[in-house]
Amino acid sequence: MVRLFHVSEEPGIRRFEPRPNYRVAGEMVWAVDEAHLANFLTPRACPRITFWRAAETTASDADLFLRGAQRVVAFEAAWLERVRRCVLQVYELPPSGFEPELAEAGYWISREAVEPIGVEVVGDAMAALVAAGAEVRILQSFWPLSDAVARSSLGFSIIHKERAAPRAG
Repeated sequence: MVRLFHVSEEPGIRRFEPRPNYRVAGEMVWAVDEAHLANFLTPRACPRITFWRAAETTASDADLFLRGAQRVVAFEAAWLERVRRCVLQVYELPPSGFEPELAEAGYWISREAVEPIGVEVVGDAMAALVAAGAEVRILQSFWPLSDAVARSSLGFSIIHKERAAPRAG
């Protein structure tokens, strides 16, 4: 059975109400599956590049980018202190009523309100990332890795790139 989560910096959420999302028309409650949870163990606004071996990943891309890691979560050095200081609430949501929205990224949606079935408070996001099987990489510049990963055969998610420092000129 799939396990679904919603990560937030807001404590005490007792009910998730459907609301608009930039990816899909209409209102929904958004969740991520356990296999992709590491992609969201940073402050919400943190621009990050996450990537992993997918079925179509070539051996050369795996060697070049993963270097033995199963999953990588990379973000700019400017975000390091915010990642270290953030306190995350990892709400577990019941899978009934959810449907896959973007399976390769682990996204699920429900059109109905959802009450969490549990919550874990994460006070050390770096440790949580490692515990979730991610290798953490700290970048001086977001763009070279983001561009290279997007051109690769890896499975990837590039989140909040609009919040990254501007490209060097």
